[in-house]
Amino acid sequence: MSLFRNILFPTDFTQHARSALKYAAAFARAGHGRVVLFSVQTGEVPANLMTLPERVLTAQDNHWLLQLRREVGELLNDPLCHGLEVEPVIVAGEPATEIAKAVRHYDIDLVTVVTHGRRGLARALFGSTAEEIIAEAPCPVLTIRPPQHDFVHHRGETTEVRLNRILLATNFRPTSFAAMKTARVIAEATDAELHAVYVIGDYFEQISLLFPEEGGLALSRMRSEVKERMEAFAKERGAQVKVHAAEGRPYAEIVNLAAKIDADLIVIGTSVHASLFGGAPVLGAEIERVVRNAPCPVLCVPSGKVITPLPSFARPQAVPQT
Repeated sequence: MSLFRNILFPTDFTQHARSALKYAAAFARAGHGRVVLFSVQTGEVPANLMTLPERVLTAQDNHWLLQLRREVGELLNDPLCHGLEVEPVIVAGEPATEIAKAVRHYDIDLVTVVTHGRRGLARALFGSTAEEIIAEAPCPVLTIRPPQHDFVHHRGETTEVRLNRILLATNFRPTSFAAMKTARVIAEATDAELHAVYVIGDYFEQISLLFPEEGGLALSRMRSEVKERMEAFAKERGAQVKVHAAEGRPYAEIVNLAAKIDADLIVIGTSVHASLFGGAPVLGAEIERVVRNAPCPVLCVPSGKVITPLPSFARPQAVPQT
């Protein structure tokens, strides 16, 4: 599978972050590519850290740099990296911003990052570095949240991707087009069963309760449109796709379906919004909830930092000629 060749593996050297290494290694092997081992520090790091004599660092009382070098060395010697081209890169700055820069500089095709399901006040105040990375990275980001359903198998010096079922979450907006293409390519390359789901938001049901006649007609039309679009998607290019339509809270329906079909991977298109208070861009709430609650890794495929106000099934209108 050559969809992803150059893989960025950001790490803070914790065991938690290390969980993403086998995914980075597996995709790099499958694509005959390389892994960029990427670390963002708060202090400046010498460009020749890995080759500096230890006595120089000891004389300068830079014990944190010695520790950093040992941690990088341990990862480079990890059995998962044997036989792979692995390039260590250490920079200073803010993680999400520096990762976005590295994606462009190193021609990265995929970022592998570990997230976790923080909730409540801590989540509201401090956010999630993983979600910031998803929002800022200009390439697909694979999020892993151990313990999860695992689709990478490692034995000896062999690390390989084994995908049986992929779940594509789509709304047929332009923001989902890249994800649709990516899911199809991965499914074909791995001979995985591809499922696609469209979730009609629960707000349609609420509208139909408030305005029984108009709301009921709108919900009925939406159901027909969803069925038509999903059937057409399944028939495109003769692809074998199992389609699903659900109604309710989008993230909950996606997560529940992934668990029901025992999906190995969820693929979802992402777009970002300007932060209410300025600063870094943010993801939509439903995507964040999918990432934080999914029973398997989630591949977030960016569409570009564009927000479309159009309804999901808006069709091009003819422009009057004057």
